[in-house]
Amino acid sequence: MSKLIKQFFCNSCGHNSPKWEGKCPSCGAWNSLHEEVVQKSSSREEVKKIWRPQSGIGSSQAKMIHIDQVQSNRTLRMKTVDEELNRVLGGGIVNGSLILVGGEPGIGKSTLMLQVAMQFEGKVLYVSGEESEEQIKMRADRIMHRRSDCYLLSDTNLTQILVQAAELRPSLIIIDSIQTIQSQFVDSAPGSVSQVRESAAEIQRFAKEMHIPVFIIGHVTKDGTIAGPKLLEHIVDVVLQFEGDNHYTHRILRTIKNRFGSTAELGIYEMQSSGLREVSNPSELLISQKDKNLSGSAISATMEGIRPMLIETQALVSSSVYSAAQRSSTGFDQKRLSMLLAVLEKRCGIQFSGSDVFLNIAGGIKVSDPGIDMAVLAALVSSLEDIPIDAHLCFAGEIGLSGEVRSIQRLELRIQEAARLGFKQIFVSKFNLKGIDSKKYNIQITPISRIEELYQWLFG
Repeated sequence: MSKLIKQFFCNSCGHNSPKWEGKCPSCGAWNSLHEEVVQKSSSREEVKKIWRPQSGIGSSQAKMIHIDQVQSNRTLRMKTVDEELNRVLGGGIVNGSLILVGGEPGIGKSTLMLQVAMQFEGKVLYVSGEESEEQIKMRADRIMHRRSDCYLLSDTNLTQILVQAAELRPSLIIIDSIQTIQSQFVDSAPGSVSQVRESAAEIQRFAKEMHIPVFIIGHVTKDGTIAGPKLLEHIVDVVLQFEGDNHYTHRILRTIKNRFGSTAELGIYEMQSSGLREVSNPSELLISQKDKNLSGSAISATMEGIRPMLIETQALVSSSVYSAAQRSSTGFDQKRLSMLLAVLEKRCGIQFSGSDVFLNIAGGIKVSDPGIDMAVLAALVSSLEDIPIDAHLCFAGEIGLSGEVRSIQRLELRIQEAARLGFKQIFVSKFNLKGIDSKKYNIQITPISRIEELYQWLFG
């Protein structure tokens, strides 16, 4: 007979407590503990035997083994037609991996996953708890991809989903979304902390034992984090964040966690009426087109993982009408902007104390690479002096507190990207040129050691 147990779960971090508390002892959130009924059923193992093999992770016959007896074969990856997704995943999909894709409503998560399903070489099971088969077929017709090995299942019962997946034995499973899946062993509403935790754990066991990669789509909260307990991100192998701005057509796929590769990669797509288009050359979206040179604009050669790309930094410096000058930045760390302004005032004697400063990274992306510091300084001074910077110049260098231009990583890739896009001159750190043959690049490389030299070069 079933035994009912009542527990209180935190909606923010997933912490469980036998009694209600006003403040979560784990994450400190107030009024976040809600009561849920957890049902322990003796028939759980009987249902799992339908799909569970007789050996493997979680099996009663699993035995410990010495580490030297484990076969250390290279991880096999399945390539997809989507090169951007392959790059973000670290080279392809690993067999048996559990991949979580999060993003805001309407950003294009379902479209991205359906495109992957329709283009994948092999049998694919697409499970939707939010849409019917007819709705999914309408989207498939819109993105104009035709495949006969994609199977649709509109269900929210986790047991039925795993049973049918075990019968089909697909090469890839996509579940949209984890917040709609309901386990019969937990007596609470879909999307609750206990339901998400139980469903994700059971899907993980299925993926590892059947060696089938599984994509699960997750909703996000108002502050942009993935909904559900934090344990969800610990269970999965890869966490991808699909983000973008409704005012722009491009979307960015970032890696938050990756057990099989780097977390510094990103993929860029452009949303079109026929679906998502891969953007192999991000600079085409991140550099704005204009008829003539305008002040306050500078081009920087930056890196996202191992991918070089050029972005445009826009600055506006104007007289302040308030007693306290404003400092605002979009796509760039505001504290670092304040630091760069202080370095300019201290080392070059350029005063910004009575001016409002606004900084924007064109294209709506967020950049954390310190290599764009030099371009930020150039854009700020250009706007203050109202002197345009030549459109054929670009910058790559980090600025230190003493005003020195510090070396950065992967400079050669940045120089190659700038030369490929037709730039004539690039300013780099003087300490970054060791071992670099400047003659093999079709671009003039100008070494800079201090920001005073950069000021003299640009504004004389």
